[in-house]
Order: sequence, then C-alpha cells, then structure tokens
Amino acid sequence: MENIRVINVRRSVFDSNDRDADALRSELQKRGALFINLMSSPGSGKTTLLTALIPLLKRKYSVAVMEADIDSTVDAVTVREKTGADSIQLHTGGMCHMDAGMARMGVEALRDGDYDIIILENVGNLICTAEFDTGAHLNMMILSISEGDDKPLKYPGMFEKCDIVTISKMDTIDYFDFSLDRVTENIRKRNPIARIVPVSAKRGENIEELSLIIEGKLEELRSIKNA
Repeated sequence: MENIRVINVRRSVFDSNDRDADALRSELQKRGALFINLMSSPGSGKTTLLTALIPLLKRKYSVAVMEADIDSTVDAVTVREKTGADSIQLHTGGMCHMDAGMARMGVEALRDGDYDIIILENVGNLICTAEFDTGAHLNMMILSISEGDDKPLKYPGMFEKCDIVTISKMDTIDYFDFSLDRVTENIRKRNPIARIVPVSAKRGENIEELSLIIEGKLEELRSIKNA
C-alpha cells in the first residue's frame, strides 16, 4: 500500500494565529490599551452587561467596543446609543468565531481613537470562540442562570481559557434549578484561578466589582509596560 503523507493543518492554523495574537497583544500593551475578549452563548446577556458596565468604566477611561456577529448591526447600535461608547460592527461572514487577524482588522479600524479599553463582544458560541486566541489581555465569559450550572463540565475549553467568569441574570435564580455553589465547584474543576462574579445587569448587582477588576487589570498592564 502506498504511504500517504498527512499534514496537520489544524496545528498550522493555530500556530499562525497564536503568533498573530501575541503580536497584537504586545502592540496594544505598548499603547497602554487593555483588550478584553467577551464570550458566551447567544442570549446570555453580553450586550446587556456591556450597557451596564461601560458607563462605570468611562468614569476614568475611554472605551471602544467591537461587536462581532454573522450579520446585522443591532448590538453595535445598542451599545453606542445606551453608553455613548464608540462601537463598530465586525461581520464574520458566517464564521462562528473571531481570530487574531479579524481582531486586528477591528483594532485598526479604531485607530482614530486613543482608547484605554477595547472590548470585543465575540460571536455567541461556547466552542469555537474558545479555540482561537484573539490577542486579548483578558478573556471573560458570561454564563447565564438559564443555561444551567453544568456547562463548565460540558464545555471545558471555554472555562479553562477565561480569566473572569460572570454568572449573569442573578435576578432570575429563584426560577431555575441553578446552584451557585455547584457551578463554582464545576468551574474550579476546570479553572482553579478564574475570578467568578455573579451579576445582574438589570439590578446593577456586582457591576461595580466587575469594573474594578477590569480597571485593576488595566493598571497592572500599564505598570508592566512602564517597568
């Protein structure tokens, strides 16, 4: 039987993307800008959380948002109208994730602004978005109460990657079979050091705490840059 040469294209694609991500991350750090990659499944409350969080961040910092979707400009318009933050829409053309090259295109489109914080609201997906390094300094995800507290066990890659896990829609917890203790235990099995922040954008619960965590990350980034 003739030997067939097999090329691991997946590894090549990821290696190339990782190099691009490291370059983008370094460039933004030199500018003193914090890049946040926000991920979750559709309907978890990403845009709603941003409309509550951004006004707090804007008390001290300039903020821009890149909204990634397969189509439409709904989220970019919503963020701009409700927070006044600069926002652009990134259409992925059917792709279920953002990679470093796509993120760079968005960042370059924002060059006219000298932003302290750039937030990417990634495509709603718990699998593909976790596989690609976007060049972010901080990976944050949202798990909504209605999704269930077993998701860290079913989608380990997402939870392993994140620095911050926000548990959203806490105002609905009484209506679902969801345990904060159980979800915390499940997250810890995947990621012992992630910050876990239960929030309710509707009530403003722990949004201030989340903003302070992000502000602390920005100042840490800048202290390393200036060291």
